[in-house]
Amino acid sequence: MSLQFSILASGSSGNAMVVRNKEASLLVDAGLSAKKLAALMEARGVDAAKLDGILVTHEHADHIRGLGVMSRKYNLPIYANDRTWEAMRDQIGEIEEDKVRSFETGDRLDFGMLQVESYAISHDAAEPVGYVFHYEGCKLSLATDLGYVSPKVKEAISDSDVLILESNHDVDMLRVGRYPWNIKRRILSDTGHLSNEAAGEALCELASDRTRRVYLAHLSRDHNLMDLARLTVNNVLQERGITPKPNRMELMDTYYDRPTQWDALG
Repeated sequence: MSLQFSILASGSSGNAMVVRNKEASLLVDAGLSAKKLAALMEARGVDAAKLDGILVTHEHADHIRGLGVMSRKYNLPIYANDRTWEAMRDQIGEIEEDKVRSFETGDRLDFGMLQVESYAISHDAAEPVGYVFHYEGCKLSLATDLGYVSPKVKEAISDSDVLILESNHDVDMLRVGRYPWNIKRRILSDTGHLSNEAAGEALCELASDRTRRVYLAHLSRDHNLMDLARLTVNNVLQERGITPKPNRMELMDTYYDRPTQWDALG
């Protein structure tokens, strides 16, 4: 089996994805109810009880809403750094000690030949991380909840075969939206979320001849549209002389209410 993944849900209402190879199956974040997560996995032929663990990016509710129940119901270990564990314990309920797996940001986790690397990101959480998955020469990178794309983030996720990149909001929609100004200021800050235009600008530096697909992820339901995100990113790329097309950095959709089809690397 190649390296496969399905983004179960992506957006401000909840985030989760499954990554698997022939040796391991991992859930990344659990931002919906355990019942909903199990149903989404079942739709992709995944048995929640056969997962090898849950990786956590950070402690915000849209990433850990169903985490505690998933761990207890399906007897799953949870992987997170120490500061994230400290920040989320009161939200997820009691977790058996043998299911608590701590790591330092930057550590590599090995699940057979599937290697998972964490890297630091800028977001208003205790110690948020993104993840990079390596298997048989293939590289899959998850980069959401980014206030901005720092040089270290670029170093971690550049030259990926497939990139899952935040394209959270349209700046104009956000500015005239219903949110109070303090929330808007947070979203627009360096510890907030990446706009469509910022995603396009980052992608100009991140993409390489190796990059085949880019999933635009974590879209705001209030201040973005999938068509608008894709159009804005595409326009920025074309201004720099980069033309997304099938088999050469195709832009892909994600959904808040249904999983993507299985994608395979390798």
